Amino acid sequence: MIPQIRKILYATDLTKNSSYAFYFAADMARKHDAKIIILHCIGAIPPSVYMEAGFTDAEALLQRSKEAEKKENVIEIKSRLEEFCKRVESQIGPPCASLVADVVVKAGYPVEEILNTADTQGCDVIVMGTHGKGILRQAFLGSVARSVLERSRKPVFIIPLPSEKSGGEWVGA
Repeated sequence: MIPQIRKILYATDLTKNSSYAFYFAADMARKHDAKIIILHCIGAIPPSVYMEAGFTDAEALLQRSKEAEKKENVIEIKSRLEEFCKRVESQIGPPCASLVADVVVKAGYPVEEILNTADTQGCDVIVMGTHGKGILRQAFLGSVARSVLERSRKPVFIIPLPSEKSGGEWVGA
């Protein structure tokens, strides 16, 4: 028996492709009467980088910069969400913003944060976009997408950016 989908983790790096993947997360949430948890992960900057730059209290500076960046990213994600929901609703119909239960911004290694958030938030599936990198795009998934797919025990939906021919109606963020 297939488990019910009640919570969807939508992992975003705020790129055009991850915005495209939101269409799929929103459509899935609407069809399954589910809620979306949006996760954006800020890559961790090692304290040694701050020390090399001449900051004496690297740990305090690192903590302050993480908190400021988290706040800025939450505000940015929420404003993008409002604009993006207008476009999504024109494609799949309302509601959009009401499908989002929470916006989470974490600092750390993206794969770990995605897997940990999916578990702690009780998400049933993970939806994320993948990058196409030139000639290699047909052979390889992005490293984060590949690692999440390999390590997750939950279903993972990896959404590639459509080709220019098939994605003409797509307008990225």
